[in-house]
Amino acid sequence: MMRMAFAPMLAALATLLICSPLSGEPLSGQAAVPAGAAAVPFQVGEKLEYDVKFGSLKVGGGSMEVREITEVRGQPVWHTVFQIKGGIPLYRVNDVYESWFDVVTLNSLRYHQDVDEGSYERKRRYEIFPERGMMKDGDKDEEPTVSSPLDEGSFLYFVRTIPLEVGRTYEYARYFKAQGNPVRIRVLRKETISVPAGSFNTVVVQPTFQTKGIFSQNGKAEVWITDDARRMMVQMKSKLSFGSLNLYLRSAAGTREP
Repeated sequence: MMRMAFAPMLAALATLLICSPLSGEPLSGQAAVPAGAAAVPFQVGEKLEYDVKFGSLKVGGGSMEVREITEVRGQPVWHTVFQIKGGIPLYRVNDVYESWFDVVTLNSLRYHQDVDEGSYERKRRYEIFPERGMMKDGDKDEEPTVSSPLDEGSFLYFVRTIPLEVGRTYEYARYFKAQGNPVRIRVLRKETISVPAGSFNTVVVQPTFQTKGIFSQNGKAEVWITDDARRMMVQMKSKLSFGSLNLYLRSAAGTREP
């Protein structure tokens, strides 16, 4: 049950270690954004750290980091990393989710999942080829992907770039596994909240994927994003049949000016 609680949340959020042969070589001057890159509210060095709670019980911590600008198959990409550690007695979690997405189009080019939850372990290595409309899961045969694909992690960064007008629903068919589309982002309200990192004016959104888990149509998870130029995620609350799994921002470093 606990694995079912953690994994969908991390997959839907996260991307979110060290360079392996698949990771690409850093560009010289990697902190510089290449000419023609899309305007985004994040930058290299941004690191958001979270407390993770299951109900009222603190069960671990996590972080979202914009690690670098590097290259995948000759294309400049953002490299983002999501990590979470924690758990309860006799059940521990140590997960890492990484995304590499194009600095111009924000299309996903590579997505890694390293899941270690209790006795369950899984490593997935996706290579995504938007120019050919194909993707590859490890050593499996290539299969079609969607136009302008986004994985779970890059989708969260993409959401930070859209206007988020209260009352609107934004709909996209960009999730790299076609069966998860459309993804809908409902903008519910504005709200001032307090988390360990401080008080923030936020926009509250409800993401919905056509998949199982916290961000399914029945999950009704909500995400609080700062209502300023940084568009940071400061809080996430889920509603599960057996409790709630929530994230609260503990600290933020390397962000743009608010």
